[in-house]
Amino acid sequence: MKRNARRTAESKAVRGWLMYDFANSAFATTILAAVLPVFYETVAGAGLPGNKAEIYWANTQTIAMLCVALISPILGAIADHVGAKVRFLSIFALMGALASSGLALVGEGSWLLASILAIFGSIGFSAGNTFYDAMLPELADESRRDDVSSRGYAYGYIGGGLLLAINVFMIEGWELLGFPSKTLATQAAFATVGVWWIVFALPLFRHVKDVPRARGEGAATVVRAGLRRLGETLRGIARFPELLKYMIAYWFFNNGINTVIIMATIYGSGIGIEMTHLIIALLITQFVGFPATIAFGKLAMRTGAKRALYATLVVYIVIVSFGYFMTSAVHFYALAIMVGLVQGGSQALARSLYAGLVPSSKAAEFFGFLSLSGKFSSVAGPLLFSIVGTLTGSSRLAILSLVAFFVIGIVLLFFVQLDKGRREALSFETTVRE
Repeated sequence: MKRNARRTAESKAVRGWLMYDFANSAFATTILAAVLPVFYETVAGAGLPGNKAEIYWANTQTIAMLCVALISPILGAIADHVGAKVRFLSIFALMGALASSGLALVGEGSWLLASILAIFGSIGFSAGNTFYDAMLPELADESRRDDVSSRGYAYGYIGGGLLLAINVFMIEGWELLGFPSKTLATQAAFATVGVWWIVFALPLFRHVKDVPRARGEGAATVVRAGLRRLGETLRGIARFPELLKYMIAYWFFNNGINTVIIMATIYGSGIGIEMTHLIIALLITQFVGFPATIAFGKLAMRTGAKRALYATLVVYIVIVSFGYFMTSAVHFYALAIMVGLVQGGSQALARSLYAGLVPSSKAAEFFGFLSLSGKFSSVAGPLLFSIVGTLTGSSRLAILSLVAFFVIGIVLLFFVQLDKGRREALSFETTVRE
């Protein structure tokens, strides 16, 4: 009886964890990818001279990424010390949701308010994901981790895709729905993101519980302890050579993945594809991604996560190569389908592999480092795209240059010995307990 009750509690915890991806992916689709960038340029940035709106939007994203990169490892160390991953996640989720809904207050010319809210929303989204990802080793053992991680991304595709579809209908059908203007319909769409985020995050906060580790300590003591743990991790990372090799490989292939995500819409627009086709393609990616991500989780259980990850990265090489020759909306739809097939699977498997290489007692710290790597790689990829595009005068050659990130990532991943890395993490945990 007790065993069945424990299994039920674990199952509810996993389902709650999956639903958080369903909840916060609405921010990634509606706010980051589809609606806010256009709204920022045409409404919030109205009246700005020249290309100032685009420059201010780029600066907004850079500030947000740098903030997350700097705070994630420190907060991760503190969360590990006190056992407060859920608590920290709740704070950042609330921050992100309130900022998202707050965008409903942004009107014509309010670019500064839009930037501030976008920064807080991005921090809430990305910093929260650091603690969310760090829960994976505690919720799923090694035999289930690939599947659970993949299902998380799959839930995200459905959640983000569903609300984006609703938001697109709200915006494009504003007259039918009785909105006074398209701008007001867009503002209402922003409000729905915050509500969606909070409502569907509730199962996680109800069923996933923190396990407190440090008791009776003041805030200053906890911060000092967190900083000390962070310093110890930095000095002791040489104890985990396989993890370090994996992080370097991750930096390269994740660089390529993030740049494809960030630049795809701009690249498509630049070669003449209409915005309607671009948004439809984004929706296609979301709904193709759901079954494909689950399928890659099942494939990883049969062939191993590393081999399955190799397969996704090879497909990405095909994607960026295909992008070089793309000329029409039909080509962009084909590209969207290919991205949907591997985007969630690659990220889920990368997360699962990393979770297996980190000591569970330092999971949030190491996922903070992974976030740090990811944010800086998000800057490096578009930078290469910009440099190649500027030097050659061709955005096609710029997109093709991303092949280098995937090739280098695959080669470096080949040298990562997963079994040895897991033994290193287990050995550290054994030493800590003793």
